[in-house]
Amino acid sequence: MKILKIQALRGPNIWSVQRKKLIQMRLDLEEMEQFPTNKIDGFKERIEAMFPTMIEHRCSEGVRGGFFMRIERGTWMGHVIEHIALEIQTLAGMETGFGRTRETKTPGVYNVVFSYTEENVGMFAAESSVKIAEALIAGTDYDLEADIQKMREIRERVRLGPSTGSIVEEAVARDIPWIRLGTNSLVQLGYGVNQMRFQATITCKTSNIAVDIACNKEETKRMLDMASIPVANGSICVDEEDLELTIKKIGYPIVIKPLDGNHGKGASINVVTWEDALEGLTHAQRYSRRVIVEKFITGFDFRVLVIDNKLVAAAKRVPAHIIGDGKHTIQELIDITNQDPRRGYGHENVLTEITVDRDTTDLLEKLGYTLETIPNNGETVYLKSTANLSTGGTSVDVTDMMHPENIFLAERISRVIGLDVCGIDIMAENLTQPLKENGGVILEVNAAPGFRMHLAPSEGLPRNVAAPVIDMLYPPGKPSRIPIIAVTGTNGKTTTTRLLAHIVKNNGYKVGFTTSDGIYIQNHMLEKGDTTGPISAEYILKDPTVEFAVLETARGGILRSGLGFSRCDIAIITNIREDHLGLSDIDTLDDLARVKSVVVRSVKKDGWAILNAEDEQCLKIANDLNCNIAYFSMDEEHPFVKKLSKEGKIVAVYENGYITIKKGDWKIRVEKALHIPLTLGGKAKFMIQNVLAATLAGYLYGFKTEDISLSLQTFIPSVAQTPGRMNIFEFKRFKVMIDFAHNPAGYLAIEDLLSNMEATRKIGIIAGVGDRRDEDIRDCAEIAARMFDHIIIRQEKHLRGRTEQEIIDLILEGIQKSNRPVTYEIIPKEIEAIKHAINIADDGTFITALSDVVTNAIGIVQEYLDKENEENLS
Repeated sequence: MKILKIQALRGPNIWSVQRKKLIQMRLDLEEMEQFPTNKIDGFKERIEAMFPTMIEHRCSEGVRGGFFMRIERGTWMGHVIEHIALEIQTLAGMETGFGRTRETKTPGVYNVVFSYTEENVGMFAAESSVKIAEALIAGTDYDLEADIQKMREIRERVRLGPSTGSIVEEAVARDIPWIRLGTNSLVQLGYGVNQMRFQATITCKTSNIAVDIACNKEETKRMLDMASIPVANGSICVDEEDLELTIKKIGYPIVIKPLDGNHGKGASINVVTWEDALEGLTHAQRYSRRVIVEKFITGFDFRVLVIDNKLVAAAKRVPAHIIGDGKHTIQELIDITNQDPRRGYGHENVLTEITVDRDTTDLLEKLGYTLETIPNNGETVYLKSTANLSTGGTSVDVTDMMHPENIFLAERISRVIGLDVCGIDIMAENLTQPLKENGGVILEVNAAPGFRMHLAPSEGLPRNVAAPVIDMLYPPGKPSRIPIIAVTGTNGKTTTTRLLAHIVKNNGYKVGFTTSDGIYIQNHMLEKGDTTGPISAEYILKDPTVEFAVLETARGGILRSGLGFSRCDIAIITNIREDHLGLSDIDTLDDLARVKSVVVRSVKKDGWAILNAEDEQCLKIANDLNCNIAYFSMDEEHPFVKKLSKEGKIVAVYENGYITIKKGDWKIRVEKALHIPLTLGGKAKFMIQNVLAATLAGYLYGFKTEDISLSLQTFIPSVAQTPGRMNIFEFKRFKVMIDFAHNPAGYLAIEDLLSNMEATRKIGIIAGVGDRRDEDIRDCAEIAARMFDHIIIRQEKHLRGRTEQEIIDLILEGIQKSNRPVTYEIIPKEIEAIKHAINIADDGTFITALSDVVTNAIGIVQEYLDKENEENLS
């Protein structure tokens, strides 16, 4: 078996709109296509032995053990690999469950699709599942545990931490979108101008000064002391002399910790001798030259969490420890403790496995113990000097036991330091009495405190401490999203997108839009190129200045990684025509419609899908939508349009020369096509369709018809507004038009336009695209032969696997098929072809360059026009 391609889908996709995180693996079964599972001796027994937990896979049988039933009856290896990929992720602590396996048009080649929680783990699982299947087929041994451990390690390296993850989960529960900014824990909530950012538990509202104060333990202690808040006696030491003076002042026992430390690194507690104090100083100075030396306060370690100046949780933290039974060694007791199902690798479970390190051996050495010591029955042996959960510690929720005065104290501390998310470390016998009565002190104040101990304490009530963070960032009434209009279809996407962006901008919004020629914000091009995929959409949604997004959404990006947004307010399908067929397993018009439908299926429930009423595929798609639907049509008398009108539905129609919104029996005439420059005085029928779609979208969003009308009148087809879309350059003796038409439907639209254009001679410059079907290239050439008197064939780009001559031969076949006495010549380079066409143009000639690289064509034509204008001036 051979993996041909693995790709990660990250948004609504052709397999599922709801399940956004899927791996799609293109797999060639090769000779295994001839061997379903029931023809492989012992396969069922081997897979049951390796994966006994697969008994829970119900599969299409819908019953427990359903997948094993399929194995017994016989199923193909692609299906088996799908289930293995799901199961190994589950065994590694990542619960997944959705999968699909479908054969492609190529016999023996399958698309194996399965869900993931972490993308890198999913990619690894794809490769691993094939290797495991090969081992099961051959009956050879396979180290499954090594793969599962590797997946855990990948997950811990790339996943969001428990605190960050909890905030994201709370945001998702409130329908707030999120984007991970890079590979660390920096996250954006919301879109555009409504975004908020946070990293770990530091938010965009967190004061930088407050973080600096909290990170400077000396400054924190000074400020708390000045505010009459109890702190431990001590001072900063940089050498033995300082250490000796401090100990004389405060006496033993002491705590030694680095000034700039975190997570308890470099700390030594309950130090009672000079030798241990010197060693503790050396240990702490590995992390920070300046070291805090404080009086060791007896009692318990508490962490109090204050968010937005309100106490939300408190926990008693207990360092990692074991309790002796008089039988087992300390190492054996550690192993037994780690078998607790609540403990796991890294942050995968409520608790973390206890590991042995220098801190552990040092603590045992002070007791005169080793890992082989058998502690007495009931004896507690602490294995870490700090109570961090990441080192195996446990936590007990004590929120409801806090004395009101201690609550007041904690909330006051958050304001004194100035932190919006504030973790306060307290050492005291308890929190049920005021600290001033039981001698408790504040040890530290933490910026970016961990949430894990509160989210999932080992004892007591779990606290949803992420909720108050979201409450603070998004108080009631504050939006998190911006309006999104998505535009897809075969032809007309870019023009419709640009016109819509113009309408939105004229209504006072800062608009960001993506097109096949670049990313724009308020008409400023920020990125050049084909930007119709999910990365470009995300670019707009990440921009903090954007108030409204209009996103051209092409098939390539949907197939490659899904949509770049979870849902939109309005989606448009301009039309669905034969184009790009035979690529990426999209072989028929139905396949193409399935891809385009992802966009309208992602419309929110109370949003609008706008469809072409004259397009058969659009009408099929409408049957599966769960949102409002509106249509546009060039024909008011179309039977379906008449039916919609009777039902009182909203339709945009072209009637009596007007762009009209129709609902039931009444009409709103928005503007006459003659006054809309984009339609070339009503001659460009395909542009009228684009205007209808954009007008309907603007109307349904809520823009006033008079504002839409003004926008339609002020949107001029030009290199600036619509590059490569009917750009007409008027020379003194002839005209040149550049257009992006590149498929039969686009050529037909140009043919219709040219039939209304007066010209003494029509010259066309055409080319083929190598990855199109033979019939598509021939059809384009045949249409070209009908609309032009002379054709210049050029073919320097986009060969895509074919030779130049192969494409030219197909074009010539199409020209001959037209049975018209059209002349032609071959000039391979586009620039030379355009220059030649201009040089042979007579008075009244109309030259049409159907270019796939519009910037080159526009540049050369503009150069000629500028030269002519200069000559006229001189």
